Amino acid sequence: MAAGRPSASYLADQRFFTRLALALAAFIVFGFAQWALRGFVAPLKTPIWVHMHGLVMLSWLALLITQNTLAGNGNLALHRRLGWSSLLLVPALMVLGIVSGQMALALHRVPPFFTDAYFLSLTHVEVVAFGSMVAVAIAMRRQTQWHRRLMLGATVILMEPALGRLLPMPLLGQSAGAWLEAALQVSFLGMMAHHDYKVMGRVHPASLAAIGVVIGVHALIQVLASTPAIAAIAQAIAVSAAHP
Repeated sequence: MAAGRPSASYLADQRFFTRLALALAAFIVFGFAQWALRGFVAPLKTPIWVHMHGLVMLSWLALLITQNTLAGNGNLALHRRLGWSSLLLVPALMVLGIVSGQMALALHRVPPFFTDAYFLSLTHVEVVAFGSMVAVAIAMRRQTQWHRRLMLGATVILMEPALGRLLPMPLLGQSAGAWLEAALQVSFLGMMAHHDYKVMGRVHPASLAAIGVVIGVHALIQVLASTPAIAAIAQAIAVSAAHP
């Protein structure tokens, strides 16, 4: 999340991006918090890697808010220094996300409305897409308009688990539920696109790219989940725990 030396003109609408980051983080936290408050989580029985994944995720959301706030305050020196911590957080989030997904398969903790192949695809594609998008955002840190939109777009990918805990997924089913999640994620990014049009008279290419990535992620998950190879890998992971 480190930024270079952007023109001070970015300050004109940085408040919007700070508020959007706050809204996104609050939504994700609410999705998981209400799930726990409804009694669907047993903290003492939850595996340690799940707690670690949650802690790293909260750290990422805190970093997203802090970085936008620092940018809005014009404190780019601290923004740059703090931003490099993403080089630790992002790989940790990706590894723990993949480990948590595979262990859920091995321990037969996959939600009943998902096939094992779909869940394996979901947990891997999303974290890879997130990490890749953050990497591009870091590489484009000197292009503020791209940088801040890609960072928000990457985090929108992480909305999916929160949405899955808010939507009636057992009633919707795997495919319909996934595309409804995609529509809601695109709607959130649509606020950014609308802002672009309002202040620039056009939608910024980074906003369009973020929307395209979200749709592409869901499409790729659907395709991979239907392939025999992914089904075989998912089955092997699930069976490995029963027959170590």
